[in-house]
Amino acid sequence: MEEWQKDLMGIVETVAEEVERFFQGMNDMVDSFFDLTEELTEQVQNNIAADVEQYLQEISAPFLEIYWELEDVVADVDPGFPYSVEPTPEQNPACVGCTNYHGQVYSGNLLVCAMHPHGWDDQNCPDWEQE
Repeated sequence: MEEWQKDLMGIVETVAEEVERFFQGMNDMVDSFFDLTEELTEQVQNNIAADVEQYLQEISAPFLEIYWELEDVVADVDPGFPYSVEPTPEQNPACVGCTNYHGQVYSGNLLVCAMHPHGWDDQNCPDWEQE
């Protein structure tokens, strides 16, 4: 082989090695870039999540205050205030569908009806009337 051919082969090999090093360097840079963007994305997500959480707390705080105040008001209501209780097959079954059923609780005591203030013992009340 002539000298110029050997020099040309040497140049081609040198260029091939340099191109390979160039692309290896580019590959390393791209990997570093992806690592950096991944870290930045994670930091942005964490910051956004913290900001959203703080924003939601700021928005919900007044509503929670109102809720707690209402809970205090409800707790202060007189327990003797009357409220209704419907008859069920388990409790006062003779009164289900009866027009005489009163079903109000006064100071913790249920008034079933005027004829039978504490209810009837079995399911066949003699005073039962269809609603």
